[in-house]
Amino acid sequence: MSLIRQIWLLLLGTLAIALLASVSINVLSARETLQTQLRLKNADNATSLALVLSQLKGQHDLMEMTAAAQFDTGFYRRIRFIGADGKVVFEREARPQPMQAPAWFASWVAIDSEPGVAQVSDGWRALGSVEVISQSTYALDELWRGSLQDTLALAAVGACAALLALVGVARIRRPLEATVEQADSLREGEYRIVPEPKVPELRRLARAMNAMVERLRVVFESQAAHVESLRRAASCDALTGVSNRVHFLAQLRAAVQREDGHSAGGLVLLRILKLTELNQSLGRESTDRLIVSVADTLAAYAGRSDGVFVGRLNGSDFAVVLPFGSVANETALAMVALLRAAFAGMPGMVAVAAGVVETRHGIALAELMAAADLALAQAECAGPFSVESASVSGATWAGAGEHRWREQLHAALQEGRARLAEYPVVDAQRRVIHLECPLRLQLDENGPFEVAAHWLPLAVRSHLSPRADERALALALAAIAQDGRQRSVNLSPASLQDSGFAARVRQLLVASPQAAPLIWLEINETAAADQFQLMCELSRQVRACGAKFGLEHAGERLSRIEQLFDAGLDYVKLDAAVTLGVANAVGRAAFVKGLVMMLHGLSLQVIAEGVVDAQDARTLWDAGVDGITGPWVGTTGAAVQT
Repeated sequence: MSLIRQIWLLLLGTLAIALLASVSINVLSARETLQTQLRLKNADNATSLALVLSQLKGQHDLMEMTAAAQFDTGFYRRIRFIGADGKVVFEREARPQPMQAPAWFASWVAIDSEPGVAQVSDGWRALGSVEVISQSTYALDELWRGSLQDTLALAAVGACAALLALVGVARIRRPLEATVEQADSLREGEYRIVPEPKVPELRRLARAMNAMVERLRVVFESQAAHVESLRRAASCDALTGVSNRVHFLAQLRAAVQREDGHSAGGLVLLRILKLTELNQSLGRESTDRLIVSVADTLAAYAGRSDGVFVGRLNGSDFAVVLPFGSVANETALAMVALLRAAFAGMPGMVAVAAGVVETRHGIALAELMAAADLALAQAECAGPFSVESASVSGATWAGAGEHRWREQLHAALQEGRARLAEYPVVDAQRRVIHLECPLRLQLDENGPFEVAAHWLPLAVRSHLSPRADERALALALAAIAQDGRQRSVNLSPASLQDSGFAARVRQLLVASPQAAPLIWLEINETAAADQFQLMCELSRQVRACGAKFGLEHAGERLSRIEQLFDAGLDYVKLDAAVTLGVANAVGRAAFVKGLVMMLHGLSLQVIAEGVVDAQDARTLWDAGVDGITGPWVGTTGAAVQT
């Protein structure tokens, strides 16, 4: 039983006892008063009647008539005359009068009418005694009416006291509930500060809780800083700060293989020419500054657009990945022009060359890097500041014409030509946690169902991503209603820009109350970093319906997202670029383990994406992840049907 309920029971019990005791005391006091008055009345009436009878000189007929007249004019139960010999000479007795008071009240507070007795004499001769008893019914009815009035008056006083108690309990309840919510938020991984109440005892409690929350916040921030240092050590080049070769290749592989990635893009390889000779002529420190300036220029250029990332492959080679097709050659020329201008004032012959290749979704990493290396070799042969391009086989969505694809996309959504793929996410016992369900659309009525990488960029530009996300959610809810299996649906960060998107998602969940608690909704990590408030609002909407909400493709920016503890998340999926090859890289394994510990400290489940082999899976289990997904889960039959 809650403390507030106990306080209410105590207050109501006290009021009830006080009301009952007050009424009882008043009733009994009034009863004693009425009973005393009735006794005195009987005695007075008996004395008066005895004086009258004494004047009649023992004439029995006149005495009986006088007593009868007295009986008929008063409210008497009995008048009796007893002779000197102790025998009843005459008696008048009436039936009990009907009562207004209920029988239980009459039995509880019965009023005894004590008889009044007086002596009758004729001079010195005793004639006998007269006994008078009045009716008690009228006194009992009066006592009943008075008791009702007292009860109503005391009940009104009790109601006023209850209202005052309501105000007092509310004053206590608000800070207590705030403290309870604060404790619950800690369990959910949120750090909430509550205002200190005016009640001294509650103020001390709130102050102690706030101090604990602040301390936990400091611990989390310290842990996040430690995780960020592990990330930089494992993923970044020590000199330039951009991605090192291992991490860059993992990012590149994840980008071209991800189902909801970009269908087309570009890869630029850039080489500082004759770096060994420059090192000998300029010195190590000057050469390092040169390398850093190249990295800074590329990073600044990459910072202009989302999805662009830079890496250093070796001492002289850098690489830039572009998320857009047909712009790689133009971008490489612009980068080389910037570097040419930056090198103009430097001594010696400082030059670069760049090789460019257009990418497509699903291309093998070895094929892509071979084509880029060929283009870079051709540029190096062509001379300083040259840019050459190479091609890989395959077509991209742009080849069909953007306008045509936009029409097909709109028609597919309008006509419902959509379905969900299903990929299992399993725990350490190979039990399915949920099914990942990316949306696929049939753009051509007779064609295949295309992965999101082929149509999502165009959907974003055409502002159709909210419709696609809502369609995916509706399909997932319908599938859950059929088989009861948990499913996850990924939402596009671009959908958050639609002001009505969160409300429509909530409506879909409310319309399926049985399926809503089994749905997992996730959004890219970039939404938490760039659209934090919009993401939090969506989280509040869906979690209120029982659905789970989390981040996907996460890891690069998690430890740098301020107020991650206030994001309202249930789980995080680590990107394949973070988990790929973790078994063979001690630094990456340490980073993943630290990241998992930090997220578990926020009460979040952690799932690893893109697991391709058993060694990585074992390392990730050892790091503490709660689930894994990826090619290894599907190809080895590792998932156990649940």
